This record gives sequence, C-alpha cells and structure tokens, in this order.
Amino acid sequence: MGHESEPGKRVFRRGFLSVRSRLTADDVRKAAATLAERALELPELGHARTVAAYVSVGAEPGTLALLDALHARGVRVLLPVLLPDNDLDWGAYAGPGSLIRVRHGGKMDLLEPAGERLGPEAVQQADAVLLPGLAVDARGMRLGRGGGSYDRVLARLERVGADPALVVLLYDAEVVERVPEEAHDRPVHAVVTPSGVRRFREP
Repeated sequence: MGHESEPGKRVFRRGFLSVRSRLTADDVRKAAATLAERALELPELGHARTVAAYVSVGAEPGTLALLDALHARGVRVLLPVLLPDNDLDWGAYAGPGSLIRVRHGGKMDLLEPAGERLGPEAVQQADAVLLPGLAVDARGMRLGRGGGSYDRVLARLERVGADPALVVLLYDAEVVERVPEEAHDRPVHAVVTPSGVRRFREP
C-alpha cells in the first residue's frame, strides 16, 4: 500500500513516539480513565451494538477502561489478532481474563483475544471502529503507526460500502494542524483526548 513511501510520515512518527516514551505509567493510567469517560459520551459509541477496538500497549492512550465499560454495557467488542502478513483477524472481547499476550517476531508483545477467530471480514459488522494513531490533524486525517494493518481494514470497509464511525483516542498534544497524507488515507469522524472530543463529521 506504499504506506512508508513518504519520508515526512517517518519523521512525524519519531517525534510523537519520542514524546509518548517520556510518559510515566501513572500519566498513562490517569489519561486512560479520562479517555474512557469522554469516549462513552460520544453518540457514535453510545448507540453502537458492535465496536471494533484494540488493546493499547505501552504508552499508547489507554483503551482497556473503555473496552471494559463497553463490554459492561452489553456492547459486542471486537479486538484484532495480527496475522503474519500484517492484516487483522478479529475475536470477541469477554473481559480482562480473555486476553493473551502474543509475541509477533521482532515486534512488541500484543494483548489479543484468546477465543474464536472470526475472520478479517468480521470488522464489517462494526457500528464504530476505534483506530490506533499517533496524531490527527484539523481535517481529521490520521497518522498511523506505519504497519499498514488499518489501511487494509479501512480498504476492506470501503470495498463493501460499510460506513462505521471512525474514532481515534489520542493525548491532547497529538491533535495538530496538519499531518502528511497519501492518496489512500481517509479522514476519521472524531478524535477523543483527555480534554474533550473533536468531531469532523456529525453523528
């Protein structure tokens, strides 16, 4: 998909990752609790029956508090399983005890759902998709981590005409004026940060 063809993205990524690396575990934990509260106020998540999400790792904006809150509401939460070609399969979240730690080659360990694999197409059932990211700009363009996994997810949704709400959880300083974009990049609908929600499309 040529997701690394633009050197500008690599430079941006390094900068945002460097700032995240200085956050303490306490910073991350406090932000996660606030992010969950803010995200649950979003109508896109409040009305969703199925949400495709992900388990945050390291200093990423924390998602576990939000996953648990959605699960407690009876929302079906789908979590990704990284495949060898960087595509994503999906499994249902059944609470904190349903996650297993998986090492993917030279990459970081990921927490993935332990249960049945539902297939890459399962994401098409989602009313909302939480996308990982490093930044979002004033137009709603997202800077991803560079692995290309979510480019494939978004392309799969587009091919079947699915139009779930696309939501990114970030720290306040990661909402910026402009990020580099390529032809296949698509804007998200909303970004949630500890200080509030910024919407790029009405629900």
